Amino acid sequence: MLDLLVIAMAFVYYFISTNSGLVHDRDLWYENSFPLLLVIFFWILLSGRTKIYNISRNLTYILFVERIITHFLLFTIGLVLIRKVSANQFFGSELTWLSVSLFFLIFVMKSVVYFSIRFIRSKGINHRNVMFLSETDSTHVLKKIIKDRKDFGYKIFSYDQTGLNRENLVDFWKKNGIHTLFIPTENQLSPSEQNEIFLLAEASKVHITLIPNISKNNFFFYDLAYIDTQPVLNQAKYPLDYYSNFLLKRVFDIVFSILVLVLICSWLFPIIAFLIKRSSQGPVFFIQKRYGYHEAIFNCIKFRTMVVNEDSSKKTTEENDVRITAIGKFLRKTSLDEMPQFINVLKGEMSVVGPRPHMLAVDDFYKPKIGRYTLRSHAYPGITGLAQIKGLRGDSGNVEMEMNKRILADSFYIRNWSFVMDLAIILKTIVLVIKGDKKAK
Repeated sequence: MLDLLVIAMAFVYYFISTNSGLVHDRDLWYENSFPLLLVIFFWILLSGRTKIYNISRNLTYILFVERIITHFLLFTIGLVLIRKVSANQFFGSELTWLSVSLFFLIFVMKSVVYFSIRFIRSKGINHRNVMFLSETDSTHVLKKIIKDRKDFGYKIFSYDQTGLNRENLVDFWKKNGIHTLFIPTENQLSPSEQNEIFLLAEASKVHITLIPNISKNNFFFYDLAYIDTQPVLNQAKYPLDYYSNFLLKRVFDIVFSILVLVLICSWLFPIIAFLIKRSSQGPVFFIQKRYGYHEAIFNCIKFRTMVVNEDSSKKTTEENDVRITAIGKFLRKTSLDEMPQFINVLKGEMSVVGPRPHMLAVDDFYKPKIGRYTLRSHAYPGITGLAQIKGLRGDSGNVEMEMNKRILADSFYIRNWSFVMDLAIILKTIVLVIKGDKKAK
């Protein structure tokens, strides 16, 4: 309703400013009310396709902005078409100005609302009560995300699952106002118990969300569709499988890489090369074989940050690694050691943004442990990526758990890729380069 009010006010202001001498002409107002109603109807109809009002609690700002931009591009096209069939004063020569003004007003307003709601939820207001049945690695990851991201607005209620029975469960839901019940797809419930819980939840208006196992699931490969009323699972087609998206990303990679190599690397490379040669003996560049698109092996280029050693291709870095040189520590902290990979991008072996390529030994180790690990090879490896800007880098704490989180981030990127997301990741990476990444080793 707030959006529609802004649209109506903008059109009325435009009408008054262009017809100042006819403001009191009722017939003229009636004549021009139809196109305004047509525009409002079109906005509502379009919102059902662009999903700008389907704002889930965990919707990222990147996807939120992308939906607004997509909506306005289509809305502007609609305004042009409406003007073609309407001779009313609402649609004069100032249509471009009107569209830009509307976009600016609604973009700012919706952004303020978006961040205000996030802030309110981070303070414990407007939260949604949730609970978990059964514990797995996947539930541990999700619980940690919910606890860390208070702005999602979830409050977890613990339930004693010993002696699970129908009456206690329903009473618990009613007493605590449970909205969502999280259940891992691999659990210790029998088929009959699970079926009964589903029926109880449906009757109690409790939403059920299934959590697929991180290591063993097919959910990444299929999308739910319908043939008439029969549900079917179609093999998923990812955004970069469409040639138009692939071409857009590749053109951007080439242009961006050329600009970086010419404007930055042309003077930065000699300085870094000099410092590396002064710090220790050995080559300036470190070239290592890594898996790329569809697991094709390529030579990944980096600045050498360690003393020359035989373990560099099979042993990952650790806290206070003695192999790292003084200049190497700085290069890693600022991610400047990755700059030569813009050459890999120009060669078509990498992308500016994508899943980070790991050492062959690391990939070979985790492939059998994480069932959907190879999903990350559906996109070209990137100099930076979603996992990296979220701090999912370096080996600290539970290494396998951290790797699981990286794979989830890479999977999300591949399934939800957009050009806006790439731009946001690049901007976030630039900020990390300037500030220095604490997770870098």
